[in-house]
Amino acid sequence: MTKIECIFRPGKLEDVKDALGKFGIHGMTVTQVIGCGLQKGHTEVYRGAEYSINLLPKIKLEIVVGDKDVDQVVNLIAQAARTGEIGDGKIFIYPVINAVRIRTGETGEMAI
Repeated sequence: MTKIECIFRPGKLEDVKDALGKFGIHGMTVTQVIGCGLQKGHTEVYRGAEYSINLLPKIKLEIVVGDKDVDQVVNLIAQAARTGEIGDGKIFIYPVINAVRIRTGETGEMAI
């Protein structure tokens, strides 16, 4: 099993969810986060004063999939989240040793 963790623009969440849903993935964890990378934020003017906004709002999506589906799922997410601009985000891939479904006690891929 593999955990796929993605950080991308908030406006792309529905596109990513739709792409994953069509692939048959419905279980996911979504978190609103803030961060910066190459985008480095921007400046805004509030009441005549200029402020530097370094941390931008992003979405963090986490899913666990079987090893055979990793490449396809990563490609789906990358295509759905891509705008072609700086700040599109990152995808991180981690090995998962085991999973347990608390309700039934199922383990491994049966738990996801």
